[in-house]
Parts: sequence; C-alpha cells; structure tokens
Amino acid sequence: MNISFPLILDGAMGTQLQKKGLPQGVCPEKWILENPDAVREIQSTYIASGSNVIYAPTFGANSASLEKHGIFNKVGEYNAALAGLSLETAAGKALVAGDISSTGGMLYPMGNMSFEDFYEIYLEQARALENAGVDLFVIETMTSIPEARAAVLAVKSVSEKPIFVSFSCDESGRTMMGSDVCAALEIMQGMGVDAFGLNCSVGPEELLEHIERLYELADIPIIAKPNAGLPCEKDGKTEFSVDAEGFAALVPELVNAGASIIGGCCGTDESYIAGIKKALESVTVKSPAPQYSEYLPCASEKDAFLLPPDAACETVLACDDELEDNIYELEEDELFAIEIVTIEDVAVFSDVQYCIKNPLCIICDDAALLEKALRAYQGRALYDGALSDDELMPLVAKYGLII
Repeated sequence: MNISFPLILDGAMGTQLQKKGLPQGVCPEKWILENPDAVREIQSTYIASGSNVIYAPTFGANSASLEKHGIFNKVGEYNAALAGLSLETAAGKALVAGDISSTGGMLYPMGNMSFEDFYEIYLEQARALENAGVDLFVIETMTSIPEARAAVLAVKSVSEKPIFVSFSCDESGRTMMGSDVCAALEIMQGMGVDAFGLNCSVGPEELLEHIERLYELADIPIIAKPNAGLPCEKDGKTEFSVDAEGFAALVPELVNAGASIIGGCCGTDESYIAGIKKALESVTVKSPAPQYSEYLPCASEKDAFLLPPDAACETVLACDDELEDNIYELEEDELFAIEIVTIEDVAVFSDVQYCIKNPLCIICDDAALLEKALRAYQGRALYDGALSDDELMPLVAKYGLII
C-alpha cells in the first residue's frame, strides 16, 4: 500500500454521533448498526472535506467492551458489519482503518487481566477486521502500554497491513497510567508499528511540545489528532474551546513540530478537516529524522532512556523472593539486569515487572524463556547472553529487543 504524506485523517466520531441522537450509556456499536445512515453521513462529509483515511466505527467492538453492554459472541459479526459500512461509504475514495481501542481492563496486579487475556481479546477483533478487508489498522486513544503491546502483537499475527498507534496524554505528556509518551513511542516503534502519535487528550496547542519531543526520537511518521480544545458547558450543551479556524491556524505549528499525519478527535467535524486540508497546502511535512540514533533507545513502562552504546550493567538480580525489594533499592536510572534461567524465574519476573522504573537488561540463554519474559515485560529491554543471531532476530523484530 502506498501512503503519501501529509496524510489527513478523519474527525470525531463519538461527539458527531451524539449530535445525531446517540443516547448516553448505550452501546455505540449496536446503535450504529441500528442507525447506519448516521455513520454514512459523518464519514461521507469527512471524505468530501479532505480525509484520506476514515476510521471504521469499531472503537469498542472488542469482547470486553461489548460484554459490558450485555452483548456476547458478536465480535466477528459486529466488526464485519461496522467495517463494511465504512468500506461501502469510502468506496475507494479514502482508506479505511480498522479501529481498535482499550478494553477498559488493567494488567495484574493492578487489575485482574493477564497480558494473554488482552492478547486474546485483541486477536479476535484483529482477525475479524482483517477478514472484513480494512486497509490498515489504528490502535488509538491508548493509555495502557500493556494493552497497546497486546494489540500490536495481535494485529501482526493476522495481518501484514500498516499499523498506526496513538496514545492519549495530559498536558505533562503522560498517560492516565503514568507512562511518558516517549516511552510508548520507543516501545511501539521497536515493535515495528508504521506510525505513532497522540490523539484525543487536549487541544492542538497543548500537544505541540509533545509532538516535538516524539519527533526527536522517532524513525516513523508522527500522528497528531487532538481534540477541539477542552470541553465546556454552555447553555446546557457541551462545546469545545477551539473552533475550526483556530484549529487550522495551529496545523502549520503541528507540522513544524514534526507531525505528518493529522486529523481531529473529540469536538471536531468536517469543517475542521477542511481547515486542515487548506492549511496543509502551504506547508511541507518533515521526514523522520531521529536525533539520537547513536544511543540505545530502551524504555521501562513509564519512561524512555537513551543509553550510550557502551553502557555498562554492573547489577545483576536473580529471580528470587527478594527481587521486588532489590528492584526498589536500585539507584535512579541505573541500568541493571535480571537473569532468567527457569520457567519459575519467568513467573517471578512477571509478578514484579510492573515496579521496574529503570532501564533493564535481560540475561537468558533459552530463546523460549526469553520470549516469555519479553511478553511479560511491558517496556523495551536490552539483551545479554549466549543466544545466536538466528534465535534473537525474531525477538528483535517482534518485541524491539536491543542487543
């Protein structure tokens, strides 16, 4: 698939559906299937206004989200119908992205979900979207790195189509789960996604600083799909603080910061997309140009780290009963290693990996155990050990492992 830049995404779906009568509290996906003309009208206006990509209305069409509305065993049926609706509307005039988002669950021990639970949920949805014939996948409005990692692995297991990933953050550049978006970038691009960026969150002005931070580290295109500013109540209605003209005025600044894929999220409509298209006529997007390519780009679940290529690891921890306490006692930002020797070590490591805030090296001489440890670890790790390149390269490509 040939994708040229700048690429214009669509605008809001949820707030537009509300304008067309979507009641609060109902399952949006079920309501859409009962009112298909609402989506047809919204997406037709986006395409006419300049969108090169529209998102299929499958945002919450995973089993965990549907079951909260009492809908069981309908993932395949719902995704096929919802994606088909967008494919029919696009009719070749725009690409259709299979839209995947949060399950609403949390990884153990903070919640009751395992990583494999997330993976199986996303695998079911990804397979349904692939079978429906979407042109690419977008994993959006993510705040949880475990969910994003599971979704990427699931999509890659059923499709070779492009994957875009975008996270939602606050003005500090951190997600609701406390992850810096730069950590999310390093993890996602290590896993081989095709574009990364920010959506929802706040308005375009508040995202500028973080788009610029991402651009400095990214070797893939950057996405900016902000809200129309912050919501506010006026005369009993929800309005947003940035109108279409003000949004369009900030598009050149988003491009200058490094964004080459731009759209709108909550509160935006076709007038915002038309404004984006007009604004892009007078600017030139920048190609990826990472500024720290000589460093090792590892990350914990919370923070990104740029280590010198000769970084030394002086602390090696065993997977014993004292592992969690030993992790907490580490110096801030100290590179350390955990040795994985047995399947029991993987279980111990899995239970405590959430508390790792430092850059991590994994020492392991068994490829199968190493992969289990990499699935459990929600950051981007370095590797040391005796495995061959033939054994390591698939893990480098799949999990972003750094040798």
